[in-house]
Amino acid sequence: MTLIELLQALIRIPSPNPPGDTRDIANYVADWMRGIGCTVSMPAPEVKPEAVNVIATLGSGDPVIMLHAHIDTVPIAADEAQHWHVDPYAAVIENGRIYGKGSVDDKAPLAAMMHAMAKIASTGGTKRGTIVLVAAAEEEVGGRLGTRWMADNGHLPMCDFIIVGEQTHNRVATAHKGVVRATVRATGRSVHATNPDRGVNAIAAMARAVLALEQYHRDLSQRVHPIVGVPTCNVGVIQGGSTANAVPDSCVAYLDRRMIPGEDPAVVQRELSDVVAGVNAAPASLSVGDFLVSNWFSSSVDSLLAKSFLDAVQTELGADPGPVGYLPGSDAKHLTGVTRGEMVIFGPGSYEVAHAFDEYVEIGELQATSSIIKRFMTQTLNGGEPL
Repeated sequence: MTLIELLQALIRIPSPNPPGDTRDIANYVADWMRGIGCTVSMPAPEVKPEAVNVIATLGSGDPVIMLHAHIDTVPIAADEAQHWHVDPYAAVIENGRIYGKGSVDDKAPLAAMMHAMAKIASTGGTKRGTIVLVAAAEEEVGGRLGTRWMADNGHLPMCDFIIVGEQTHNRVATAHKGVVRATVRATGRSVHATNPDRGVNAIAAMARAVLALEQYHRDLSQRVHPIVGVPTCNVGVIQGGSTANAVPDSCVAYLDRRMIPGEDPAVVQRELSDVVAGVNAAPASLSVGDFLVSNWFSSSVDSLLAKSFLDAVQTELGADPGPVGYLPGSDAKHLTGVTRGEMVIFGPGSYEVAHAFDEYVEIGELQATSSIIKRFMTQTLNGGEPL
């Protein structure tokens, strides 16, 4: 099976999350990896047994190299479906691109990794060391019942180098931002709108809080990370009131605070609390809470394995391999406890075409991804020329 045929087969197995049922695609990946000679396990958490992961192992001993990609995709939204110009699960090829839901996020990196391992297996496997492919469920909803669950429950080995497959245009990313989400609540007193001064308008109080958070966002621009940019604060949702002829007694806003590597989530939560506490909303009251943290990720590329991977990228592409930053989040944040070396994010395409209609991957980039991974593994584990 060619690399292109493999990716088309993966796209043609829908795996939207929610609901997050990955049994069909996990079975396909597991059977394919067994077929090339890998030892395969398929762990799933008891609380969500349909969220099946695949761990396929080739070789033994050190170094241990993990290739990680996720097998779930975002679902197709109702208003998105009408904009697709092809069947999103048909894996149509047009003008050098493969279209389909999950084509670039994240089945293209997965296919490239699987195909690269097949090439190594077809030449007798590894002379030294272990390759571990992890095809993870649940990434699109945070990874807590996927990669995080596998790492916390001993399903993943300690690794010397990890490649997390995501969309970096085949450059080597070594950092991404984290997220703190929070809920701001304003409480007032409802009265008839004929004389609103008798009441306490919660929406007006929230407006002051939103302006304070906007200033906080502007102040954050002074904190610059060299490859992922600046932290941000965005109020994304605001809800309040029930009718125009009543003073609203409650209003709620949901915000998204992006952290750069090095920021402490606890400090960020205190900053948000201080911003809201500093707003003069009396006689209304304001509070912030319901914090939800998804941490940032950062790695170096100083080890011999990391330098070897950079060399493989530069040789294949003939261009600067990086490092660069990766703006979206990834499962890398859940893998820091199973690496004794370094970890990078790497794969074809751009996140800007993911999670939308007409998602695609350029075939040329897909083939380069697989060639780079094959070159790296051949030179690192077999001490030979690229296959």
